[in-house]
Amino acid sequence: MILMLMAISLPFMACSSSGSETANEATAVKPAKIEVYYFHYTRRCVTCNAVEDVTKNTLNELYADKMKSGEITFFSVNLDEKDGEAIANKLKVAAQGLIVVVDGKQTDLTDKGFMYAKSSPDKLKSELKKAIDGK
Repeated sequence: MILMLMAISLPFMACSSSGSETANEATAVKPAKIEVYYFHYTRRCVTCNAVEDVTKNTLNELYADKMKSGEITFFSVNLDEKDGEAIANKLKVAAQGLIVVVDGKQTDLTDKGFMYAKSSPDKLKSELKKAIDGK
Protein backbone atom coordinates (compact mmCIF):
# COMPACT_ATOMS: atom_id res chain seq x y z
CA MET A 1 0.00 0.00 0.00
CA ILE A 2 2.79 2.43 0.96
CA LEU A 3 4.70 1.59 -2.22
CA MET A 4 1.59 2.24 -4.29
CA LEU A 5 1.09 5.68 -2.64
CA MET A 6 4.73 6.59 -3.28
CA ALA A 7 4.49 5.48 -6.90
CA ILE A 8 1.35 7.57 -7.41
CA SER A 9 2.67 10.68 -5.63
CA LEU A 10 6.15 10.70 -7.25
CA PRO A 11 5.01 12.11 -10.63
CA PHE A 12 3.07 14.86 -8.89
CA MET A 13 6.12 15.89 -6.85
CA ALA A 14 8.27 16.03 -9.99
CA CYS A 15 5.69 18.14 -11.82
CA SER A 16 5.29 20.41 -8.86
CA SER A 17 9.01 21.16 -8.52
CA SER A 18 9.59 21.76 -12.23
CA GLY A 19 6.59 24.08 -12.34
CA SER A 20 7.98 26.24 -9.57
CA GLU A 21 11.36 26.47 -11.33
CA THR A 22 9.63 27.70 -14.45
CA ALA A 23 7.69 30.25 -12.41
CA ASN A 24 10.92 31.49 -10.79
CA GLU A 25 12.62 31.81 -14.18
CA ALA A 26 9.67 33.74 -15.56
CA THR A 27 9.63 36.19 -12.67
CA ALA A 28 13.39 36.76 -12.69
CA VAL A 29 14.14 40.35 -13.69
CA LYS A 30 16.43 40.70 -16.69
CA PRO A 31 18.67 43.76 -16.77
CA ALA A 32 17.78 46.46 -19.27
CA LYS A 33 19.50 46.22 -22.62
CA ILE A 34 21.22 49.53 -23.30
CA GLU A 35 22.62 50.58 -26.66
CA VAL A 36 24.51 53.80 -27.29
CA TYR A 37 24.89 54.92 -30.90
CA TYR A 38 27.11 57.65 -32.24
CA PHE A 39 26.20 58.42 -35.85
CA HIS A 40 28.81 60.24 -37.94
CA TYR A 41 30.10 60.71 -41.46
CA THR A 42 33.51 59.68 -42.76
CA ARG A 43 34.84 63.25 -42.58
CA ARG A 44 34.62 64.51 -39.03
CA CYS A 45 35.57 67.70 -37.23
CA VAL A 46 37.27 67.99 -33.84
CA THR A 47 33.91 68.29 -32.06
CA CYS A 48 32.55 65.18 -33.79
CA ASN A 49 35.55 63.20 -32.58
CA ALA A 50 35.18 64.66 -29.10
CA VAL A 51 31.54 63.53 -28.85
CA GLU A 52 32.59 59.97 -29.63
CA ASP A 53 35.62 60.07 -27.31
CA VAL A 54 33.74 61.51 -24.33
CA THR A 55 30.93 58.98 -24.84
CA LYS A 56 33.26 55.98 -25.03
CA ASN A 57 35.33 57.18 -22.08
CA THR A 58 32.20 57.75 -19.99
CA LEU A 59 30.84 54.30 -20.74
CA ASN A 60 34.17 52.64 -19.96
CA GLU A 61 34.64 54.66 -16.78
CA LEU A 62 31.14 54.44 -15.28
CA TYR A 63 29.87 51.17 -16.71
CA ALA A 64 32.93 48.96 -17.28
CA ASP A 65 31.25 45.82 -15.90
CA LYS A 66 28.09 46.36 -17.94
CA MET A 67 30.14 47.02 -21.06
CA LYS A 68 32.12 43.84 -20.48
CA SER A 69 28.97 41.76 -19.91
CA GLY A 70 27.26 43.19 -22.98
CA GLU A 71 24.44 44.79 -21.00
CA ILE A 72 25.60 48.11 -22.47
CA THR A 73 26.93 48.29 -26.02
CA PHE A 74 28.43 51.19 -27.93
CA PHE A 75 28.20 51.53 -31.70
CA SER A 76 30.08 54.07 -33.80
CA VAL A 77 28.04 54.16 -36.99
CA ASN A 78 29.35 55.69 -40.21
CA LEU A 79 26.41 57.11 -42.18
CA ASP A 80 28.43 57.01 -45.40
CA GLU A 81 28.42 53.20 -45.32
CA LYS A 82 25.48 50.95 -46.32
CA ASP A 83 25.34 49.24 -42.90
CA GLY A 84 25.31 52.65 -41.23
CA GLU A 85 22.41 53.81 -43.39
CA ALA A 86 20.41 50.71 -42.47
CA ILE A 87 20.93 51.25 -38.73
CA ALA A 88 20.07 54.93 -39.07
CA ASN A 89 16.85 54.10 -40.92
CA LYS A 90 15.90 51.57 -38.25
CA LEU A 91 16.33 54.19 -35.51
CA LYS A 92 14.95 57.02 -37.68
CA VAL A 93 18.18 59.02 -37.52
CA ALA A 94 18.77 61.39 -40.44
CA ALA A 95 22.17 62.90 -39.59
CA GLN A 96 24.99 62.93 -37.06
CA GLY A 97 23.76 62.13 -33.62
CA LEU A 98 24.18 60.60 -30.20
CA ILE A 99 21.32 58.26 -29.30
CA VAL A 100 20.84 56.18 -26.14
CA VAL A 101 18.35 53.31 -26.39
CA VAL A 102 17.18 51.73 -23.12
CA ASP A 103 14.75 48.84 -23.59
CA GLY A 104 13.61 50.29 -26.91
CA LYS A 105 13.10 53.86 -25.64
CA GLN A 106 15.33 56.38 -27.45
CA THR A 107 16.91 59.44 -25.86
CA ASP A 108 18.48 61.90 -28.29
CA LEU A 109 21.58 63.54 -26.78
CA THR A 110 22.83 65.02 -30.05
CA ASP A 111 22.44 68.69 -29.12
CA LYS A 112 23.97 68.19 -25.68
CA GLY A 113 26.75 66.08 -27.14
CA PHE A 114 27.83 68.75 -29.59
CA MET A 115 27.30 71.53 -27.06
CA TYR A 116 29.34 69.96 -24.24
CA ALA A 117 31.87 67.50 -25.71
CA LYS A 118 34.69 70.01 -26.10
CA SER A 119 33.82 72.79 -23.66
CA SER A 120 32.25 70.84 -20.75
CA PRO A 121 32.79 67.09 -21.12
CA ASP A 122 31.61 66.51 -17.54
CA LYS A 123 28.18 67.88 -18.50
CA LEU A 124 27.96 65.42 -21.38
CA LYS A 125 29.07 62.67 -19.01
CA SER A 126 26.26 63.68 -16.63
CA GLU A 127 23.67 63.68 -19.45
CA LEU A 128 24.78 60.23 -20.58
CA LYS A 129 24.49 58.94 -17.01
CA LYS A 130 20.95 60.37 -16.70
CA ALA A 131 19.89 58.79 -19.98
CA ILE A 132 21.32 55.39 -19.05
CA ASP A 133 20.27 55.31 -15.41
CA GLY A 134 16.90 56.93 -16.02
CA LYS A 135 17.52 59.56 -13.34
